[in-house]
Amino acid sequence: MIILNNLFPVFALIGLGALLKQIHLTGEAFLRASDRLVYFIFFPAMLFWKIGSAPAIDKSAASLIGAAVCAVLTVYLISAICLKLFGISSFVAGSFSQSCYRFNTYAGMAVILNALGETGVARFGILIGFIIPIINVLAVSTLIWHSGRSIDTRERIRITLRALISNPLIIGCLAGMAYAQAIGEFPVFLDNTFRLAAMVALPLALLSIGGTLTLKTLTVHLNQAMIGVIVKLLFLPLVGYFFLRVFGASSLSFHVGMLFFALPTSPAIIVLSSQLNSDTEFASAAIVLSTLLSFFSMSAVLMMFG
Repeated sequence: MIILNNLFPVFALIGLGALLKQIHLTGEAFLRASDRLVYFIFFPAMLFWKIGSAPAIDKSAASLIGAAVCAVLTVYLISAICLKLFGISSFVAGSFSQSCYRFNTYAGMAVILNALGETGVARFGILIGFIIPIINVLAVSTLIWHSGRSIDTRERIRITLRALISNPLIIGCLAGMAYAQAIGEFPVFLDNTFRLAAMVALPLALLSIGGTLTLKTLTVHLNQAMIGVIVKLLFLPLVGYFFLRVFGASSLSFHVGMLFFALPTSPAIIVLSSQLNSDTEFASAAIVLSTLLSFFSMSAVLMMFG
């Protein structure tokens, strides 16, 4: 029942999003507008609200952040080895690397809310506030390295900073942390406003994920996409488990961390891949395969640690 209760609502809404797209109740214009609303307004507002009313970062949260950073950096190195080991071309390399460690924030927030409640969501929000900037630096650096473009150090720094500064999720997380330190609670009228916004954010995000899934590129890139998914959904949870034990994570941090490691890869890999000359068709295939198979990785985490 733990899997049914916590994962079924998430995958049901993703499946509904795919169905609505198939029967033409939604379309490209709707999905683009929905993505912009979620990415630029509703989700950053929800992160600001959840983190802004959470307790200050303590030893327990710090252990989760430390374990996650170490796990992501380790898996990044594993992905670099895979590029050589499996002969992945430079055109695919940037997208492949991202598919190994980037995570779907929306799915993560929905699953953790179901499984661990408001406290788990607040802890997850603090984690992603630290981990998203690191992941963006790794992604941009790898994409530039394999892009075939001659880019000097100043230009690399400019592109990386632009990716960080313009990310609304990072802004929402950092603003929430600052608010939590300075004030720590919201007036009732603001709390109720953010609560209504949060009710919109997750369903709309999950419907959009389903609407963007397509199987047409999966057969062409299946083998290499499967390698990336194995690294993301098998190696990352194993490495993450090791570091959570090393850092002595508390029960809450351990559960949040293991669900974080088991998440599917992020649809955002397509955006950076298209901007920096990497294979967006591979990125699309990796997203579909990772989303489908993440049901099993998250189910395993819930059964073993839920």
